[in-house]
Amino acid sequence: MKVAIVHEWLESYAGSERVVEQLLEIWPEADLFAVCDVLPEAERGFLRGRPVRTSFIQRLPFARKHFRRYLGLMPIAVEQFDMAGYDLVISSNHAVAKGVITGPGQLHVSYVHSPMRYAWDLQHQYLRQAGLERGPMSLYTRWLLHRMRHWDRSSAAGVDSIVANSSYIAERIEKVWRRPAAVIHPPVDVEGFPLGDTREGHYLIAARMVPYKRVELVVEAFRAMPQRQLVVCGDGPGAALVRQAAAGAPNIALRGRVPQAELVRLTRTARAFVYAAEEDFGIGMVEAQACGTPLIAYGRGGARDIVRPDTGILFPEQSAAAIAAAVGRFEALSPAIDPAACRANARRFSAAAFRDRFRTHVEGLLAERAAA
Repeated sequence: MKVAIVHEWLESYAGSERVVEQLLEIWPEADLFAVCDVLPEAERGFLRGRPVRTSFIQRLPFARKHFRRYLGLMPIAVEQFDMAGYDLVISSNHAVAKGVITGPGQLHVSYVHSPMRYAWDLQHQYLRQAGLERGPMSLYTRWLLHRMRHWDRSSAAGVDSIVANSSYIAERIEKVWRRPAAVIHPPVDVEGFPLGDTREGHYLIAARMVPYKRVELVVEAFRAMPQRQLVVCGDGPGAALVRQAAAGAPNIALRGRVPQAELVRLTRTARAFVYAAEEDFGIGMVEAQACGTPLIAYGRGGARDIVRPDTGILFPEQSAAAIAAAVGRFEALSPAIDPAACRANARRFSAAAFRDRFRTHVEGLLAERAAA
């Protein structure tokens, strides 16, 4: 069986690339395609020397640094990949990868990290953050996203089976593409976050500081609770807002971006991991659970798939008051939360579990085709 894996673009070794890594573990003989490949040499280890077949966008001016500016050309680019001769095509999609063209004798399974966020329900937020609410560039961008929405929905019709990375993403797929989706959670490096045996009493939030992560809300909540210690790890364009929210509060330690070993130590010793973002899934929350650390998380998005009553609590709205109230409820319930139960919960999302579930899903589809 000839297998092709079509990825969006290779820029860094992050969440979607970890999915590709596991797909290549299942099908090591697969050919890998990407709209463009700008992955640094230091992060290419998971490819194991495998060549990447790229599109014409790879050769356009300034593409290595600014390939996202060619978004309007990406549907055309991904449609130019020649899939003839492949029995199984797997796309790893959060923008255009699922638009690869396949024939009736081929099985196309798309693993969807998210429908194109900036073209659908997050369009207005994207325009605000990019400073594109008015002017000629705003009009052009709105027109482009309008075109992308039409293409995004029509290209979904060419996929034989859609797999979502969480029940939340499955709901978004149903909303924008009107297609059902199976749910297979993404792989998490559970073994890289061992169970902690001591707790130091601090609460922890670790996240990239971008607006939707709402790190400043967690800081505001703990500023109003001076008797409780909060450690904040991460950096990004929203760091100034987080520093302003902390404003020298002695119970809040802003650590910035910390080495991986230190992040693991802080997670293993935290009283709880606090998270206020509405995530597609939320790998950081699973990593905390792997350490035996309970969760206090916003009750929308992927957190609903991760947090169980015996491993943490959810709060109902993104506000400092809701977070503070959740911390109070957690402290009343925390004696009943067993770190071993948290780690057992995390194992549901291990790389091995992902491989087993995805392989079983594809083999079932192939068996149905053979029977037909």
